[in-house]
Amino acid sequence: MKSRPLARWLFAIGAAVLWMGQAASAADVHVLISSGFYSVYEQLGPAFERASGHHLVTMRGPSMGDSPEAIPARLLRGEAADVVILDGGAADELGKRGLTRPDSKAELARSLIGMVVREGAPKPDIGSVEALRKTLLAAKSIAYSDSGSGTYLSTTLFAKLGVAQEIAGKSRKIRGPPSGEPVAALVARGEAEIGFQQVSELIRVPGISFVGALPAEVQPMFSFAGALTNSVHEPEAAQALLRFLTSPEAVPVIVKAGLAPPAAR
Repeated sequence: MKSRPLARWLFAIGAAVLWMGQAASAADVHVLISSGFYSVYEQLGPAFERASGHHLVTMRGPSMGDSPEAIPARLLRGEAADVVILDGGAADELGKRGLTRPDSKAELARSLIGMVVREGAPKPDIGSVEALRKTLLAAKSIAYSDSGSGTYLSTTLFAKLGVAQEIAGKSRKIRGPPSGEPVAALVARGEAEIGFQQVSELIRVPGISFVGALPAEVQPMFSFAGALTNSVHEPEAAQALLRFLTSPEAVPVIVKAGLAPPAAR
């Protein structure tokens, strides 16, 4: 946060906010966010608050899935939210269901699914589709998330590789934050031999070794996006947050978190 480009960016954002008159009417901005983009948000969020005078009220949950903490479930229960930040496909689905404003969607980053093993354990080969298939069949236990990446694995990839039935008894879906934990935490404790999740959610967990990303042929190329909800109470402040998170100067923070900037940047 102390880098020169980011400092210049904060100054520019602060000036823009003051020009728009938003700092004079500070607001509470309610944000629902999934884990994959959270490491970026937790760094840039305080900077946004300082520059804008707004206050972020943040709740976490999976982008999709059957957890009661999932962002779609929270919105359907009527939980207060001005902005959602989640898997890009899930954001599109929320727009189709009338829960967000489709024209407000802003792509924030791209993400890959990766695999980890316990620190010190041999790293299996997942460098090709066939190698990945063999690794899945050979693994004693497999963990994956209850959000977007895990949904893709359990409903699409395992079947595509022809291993869904063979690994059903040794694979496990893990509930993520806020009440759960990253998949890598189970791997670090030895409760799963291999674990899959979005790279940004794997690499910061101690006690694991990052094996690599899935082969390009089976990589779904997830994105993270932000959008205003249809029940937004603070639309100007919410839009200011999305502009802040999509600034080009945010790219170093995004990359450091194990993500990639949107292709258009």
